[in-house]
Amino acid sequence: MFSEITIPDLKLFKKGKVREVYEIGENLLIVASDRISAYDYVLPSLIPDKGKILTQLSLFWFDHTELICHNHVITSDVDEYPEVLHKHREKLVKRSMLVEKTEVVPIECVVRGYLAGSGWREYKTSGKTSGVSLPDGMRQADRLEEPIFTPATKAEEGHDINISFKEMQKIIGTEQAKKIREVSLSLYKKATLHALSKGIIIADTKFEFGLQENEIILVDEIFTPDSSRFWPVKHYTPGQPQMSLDKQFVRDYLDSTEWDKNSPPPPLPPEIVQQTSARYMEIFRLLSDRSEL
Repeated sequence: MFSEITIPDLKLFKKGKVREVYEIGENLLIVASDRISAYDYVLPSLIPDKGKILTQLSLFWFDHTELICHNHVITSDVDEYPEVLHKHREKLVKRSMLVEKTEVVPIECVVRGYLAGSGWREYKTSGKTSGVSLPDGMRQADRLEEPIFTPATKAEEGHDINISFKEMQKIIGTEQAKKIREVSLSLYKKATLHALSKGIIIADTKFEFGLQENEIILVDEIFTPDSSRFWPVKHYTPGQPQMSLDKQFVRDYLDSTEWDKNSPPPPLPPEIVQQTSARYMEIFRLLSDRSEL
């Protein structure tokens, strides 16, 4: 397991909660660790194979959605990386991508098909989520009549904050905002059809986009258990929390402890680590039709 991937030969461009991003010429190298975050904290426990699962599932989806939106992937084959990286093969294989550098759009682009998470919490207090009014009387995990686009600000630290589409337009411009909304909804609808054929509901998900000469580019990760809610169709029961094959399992465990979410988080028990890894691997297997990473 890798808690951190250090490549002394390269300049560190950014360190996220899960990934290290390095500059290599005009491009970037993204490497996913086995760290896991929740409630804005990186937990002290590592999840076996998590970085590989996130990378390989993202690569599957980038290929699956290429006709909807160009993505930033150049290659994930270490043999095709610049020679300076070949000696770091053990750290990079299956968990890294060489990608194009883009000007990142400062918006988390969230699409919701079901009422869950912060969308459910916001609805309970206002009847809306990100400025979108929803019908009265909806229950937790209810399916929405149509998927909705609910943007949020991207926070380097702390919570992302849900904003209205009008606020998004003020931040990045009307035309760009409309295009990103259209692309986000198209990506979600295409992925949902594939997932349902595998017995999985994608309740919601989030995207990040970049710009290259005004072209919108899909970046970071897509439809992974870190960025999406995956519910098995056979267990779906609206009106209550759902059985999930994603990071919600870890959040639910933390909610059951006495951790106050304002101090360093506790380590996860071995059985929670094992079950989290198993759920991540299961959703990878179901969605990609691959039994091995």
